[in-house]
Amino acid sequence: MTKARWNHLAMFTVVASVPLASLAAQPAATPAPKPVTAQPSKAVDPIAPLPEGAKAPAPAQPTAEPLPPPPPPLWQVQQAQSLLNYINNIGREGLSPADYDPAGLASAMNSGDPLALAQAATDRFNKLSSDLALGHVRGDARIGWFVEDKDIDDVRQRQLLEAALVTNRVPEVLNSLLPTHPQYGALRTALAVAPRTDVQKINKIRLNMDRWRWLPRDLGDKYIIVNVPAFHATLVENGVTRWKHRAIAGAIKTPTPQLSVMATGVILNPWWEVPTSISKEVAGKPGYVSVKGKDGKVQRWRQPPGPSNALGQLKFVMYNPYNIYLHDTNARSRFNSQIRALSHGCVRTEHVLDLATELLGDDNGEWTPEKIQETLTAKKTVQANFVKPVPVHIVYFSVAALTDGTIVNYTDLYKRDNEVIAALLEGDGEVPHKAGEKVAAK
Repeated sequence: MTKARWNHLAMFTVVASVPLASLAAQPAATPAPKPVTAQPSKAVDPIAPLPEGAKAPAPAQPTAEPLPPPPPPLWQVQQAQSLLNYINNIGREGLSPADYDPAGLASAMNSGDPLALAQAATDRFNKLSSDLALGHVRGDARIGWFVEDKDIDDVRQRQLLEAALVTNRVPEVLNSLLPTHPQYGALRTALAVAPRTDVQKINKIRLNMDRWRWLPRDLGDKYIIVNVPAFHATLVENGVTRWKHRAIAGAIKTPTPQLSVMATGVILNPWWEVPTSISKEVAGKPGYVSVKGKDGKVQRWRQPPGPSNALGQLKFVMYNPYNIYLHDTNARSRFNSQIRALSHGCVRTEHVLDLATELLGDDNGEWTPEKIQETLTAKKTVQANFVKPVPVHIVYFSVAALTDGTIVNYTDLYKRDNEVIAALLEGDGEVPHKAGEKVAAK
């Protein structure tokens, strides 16, 4: 969150207006001579009929003035001290105390000015709560990250602040915003035991802790998570791994974006709509069907269901603007490769038919294994829907941690870590600009 945003909470000074009576008491001025002006055009009769075909002008709509933000609530000194202690210990969460200016808060505490203390403490509480709930790194600095996180907004932030002050539980309220996923806790342990001299390891852990904060705190009671650098897709239910198999992600030139979407079902015996970017590679080849427009020109190419279909036996239905989905493949030997960055962006998933069969049968679904197999054998393209949609989170974690703090490193496929770490080390979490480079206004 930028500095300008915190300034929105500044106290407003009320300025008294000049009484009208004082204006009326002023002596009348000598009227100035009227300037010579051109003759005005003929006035328009407001009730005269409009010319044929003309439209009456729309009445001017009054513009509503935005309401000013509420003033910051008053803080007791011991509450501010609790916040200061939290800031000084924020390093355990992989964040930097300096980003929250503890010296400035201490100065406000010693000033004896309750309004200055209210402003200083509120500013730091808001910045902390935002970073804990949404992550410190923001915007384009995340690189290829399109997950929408609604864990906090201005209204909820104000509610949390007031609750923290009313109950005198500032640290507890801030802790309530941290990720609850066990992996975040394991990374925190790894950070605590990492040698202070191993800066690279520490920064990797800090970076991936922040990536967990980029995600919604609640991933769902049942969800699929695909970690691109780890090349695995996992079905988790009630915190327990229910299904896990290998995956193939986007190649270096066609990276898989990170997003959270709802999977509503699967398409059995799917057609493959060939992406425009590679349509020239398949144009005219056996096994592909052209789709022509009214002018007879080929607009795109499709591949019908069958043993050579690139999507295999099924693909997940998970609508998103990037057209990314989980699917089967006709080249299953590729799952044996150690580095599996091979696709055009979608996620090829090993044994995905087993995953689909489990999900279609959940909640007393009508799609039994026998019905699924009959449909596949019939070679008909059919959409089979889950009883309840399943969230799918496609993420990018370059390290994981075991419960004892041991780190598991994954290849930083798309070479993103260094740039994101640079933003993490910036006070505002934005991409650092180079010396002499003009910074666009925000």
